[in-house]
Amino acid sequence: MRDRVRALADDVFPEVVRLRRTIHRRPELAFEEHETARLVKETLEPLDGIRIREGVAGTGLVATLDGERDGPPFLLRADMDALPITEATGRDFASEHDGVMHACGHDAHTASLLGAAMILSEMRADLGGTVRLLFQPSEEKLPGGAKAMISDGALSDSDHGPAPQAVFGQHVAPDLESGHIGVRGGMYMASADEIYVRTRAEGGHAASPHELEGDAVVAAARVVTALQTIVSRRCPPGTPSVLTIGNVDTPGGATNVIPKTARLEGTFRAMDEDWRFRAHRLVERTAVRTAEAHGAEADVDVKTGYPALYNHPDEAQLVREAARDYVGPDRTADLDRWYASEDFAYYLQEQPGAFYRLGTRGDGATHGLHTSRFDIDEEALRTGAGFLAFLALRYGAAHR
Repeated sequence: MRDRVRALADDVFPEVVRLRRTIHRRPELAFEEHETARLVKETLEPLDGIRIREGVAGTGLVATLDGERDGPPFLLRADMDALPITEATGRDFASEHDGVMHACGHDAHTASLLGAAMILSEMRADLGGTVRLLFQPSEEKLPGGAKAMISDGALSDSDHGPAPQAVFGQHVAPDLESGHIGVRGGMYMASADEIYVRTRAEGGHAASPHELEGDAVVAAARVVTALQTIVSRRCPPGTPSVLTIGNVDTPGGATNVIPKTARLEGTFRAMDEDWRFRAHRLVERTAVRTAEAHGAEADVDVKTGYPALYNHPDEAQLVREAARDYVGPDRTADLDRWYASEDFAYYLQEQPGAFYRLGTRGDGATHGLHTSRFDIDEEALRTGAGFLAFLALRYGAAHR
């Protein structure tokens, strides 16, 4: 079975590369993936045994393929949206849309899943169960497309097939060599929440701070340092957590003006949901009371983002064993925790599954995710499509 998957992956590889370049050239932002969705549909329609549902959560698609052997239903997911970044790779298939770029590999995710669909369509006689292929919009922008797809029935029984009993997702990894597979069981990715604080005071002449009851800038500076103690002093030992203030703005301020307001923006990341929401309350209390201690007031808004991503141990082990078989033990990595966030976490809250990484470093592809020069070694697409198909076949075989 492995050798046949590899052979079919070689056969579809040129088309997978073409699809990736087409998607890369025409990137679309969250919930605007109309052209990408059309391309996905046009690619899937000729395949034997595929049933397609369009318009899921707006621009998403769900394709269903029945295996000819007994087995449980399961799901493979790819995301389709791009980022508001101006591309600087210099590639001949670089983005044609100003200020929009596939800088997180979603073009590779979508192309790989389309390639897997081609392979599985040819191997239905070996496939156990029903595979649901999810092409999701809006992973990059809160509130994300995963919740919308779940609400629109992506994990439910439907006329197209039974509800999946497990979910799997693949994401490119520029820090792994091309074609390697990495996975981690248990808590893998962090939640990501946004922090907004506005301090308010009188404002006045910079030469006369002694005449003011409070200073919004000084209060904001104290809030920044006080917030750090939430992680250093209040977070339980051994619980991974990060709080970063990434933007400070003082509208109306100048060298000789004390402004009335100062604004702080940051992110809070955690890998424990109980601690996460306790920390939200601490952020608000700490900011308000610190500002008050410096004669100012504080307005605090913590916007809840994606939850922490937990890979279920059995499914993560299935990915690990399948990777060792498909790419070899020396090309299978045990990953460290990753403090990025992913709305695939919502699927994993509903069903067991795993989110794993596909190495893409090589052939000049050395820049990180969400940068203007991010690119992949396209040879990784051969592994990306093949391994998704192989994982589907292994899951079906393991649960007959």
